[in-house]
Amino acid sequence: MKKLLITFAVSGLALVSYAQQSTIKTAAPGVTYGKTITKDKAITLAALNQQLSKDTVYQGKITGEVVEVCKKKGCFMKLSQANGDPIMVRFTDYAYFMPQNIVGKKVVVEGTAKVNETSVDRLRHYAADAGKSSKEIAKINKPKKDIQIMADGVLVTE
Repeated sequence: MKKLLITFAVSGLALVSYAQQSTIKTAAPGVTYGKTITKDKAITLAALNQQLSKDTVYQGKITGEVVEVCKKKGCFMKLSQANGDPIMVRFTDYAYFMPQNIVGKKVVVEGTAKVNETSVDRLRHYAADAGKSSKEIAKINKPKKDIQIMADGVLVTE
């Protein structure tokens, strides 16, 4: 009886997760998530880095290419940088999520970017959500200073 209940519970969770992901719009040029935004006045990630070397916070639009998305439910994505360190983008109040097919797409995000120190526990959590192996997760052993963006809206441009 216990095994049957566990099987139903696991099946139910899988269905809820699938249903949630299937209600997210497919990423295509012109599709927005969260607040409706435009691409005008968006700065590049290189310009963002330069801005954050002077100030600790930047508020506005940023353009970049998505290189990773949370595999569980699309609760975060990462944007590619020339130096190889991706920038984490999370979504205000988890009000919206990203589809799996957004990887490789160019986007504009609008929100607040700041330099942040991410704890080892949080880095391991993100790695697990991204589908990393337990061996890769175990290698995470020190906090990381990086840029993080809290986005109010995302626009797919390409």
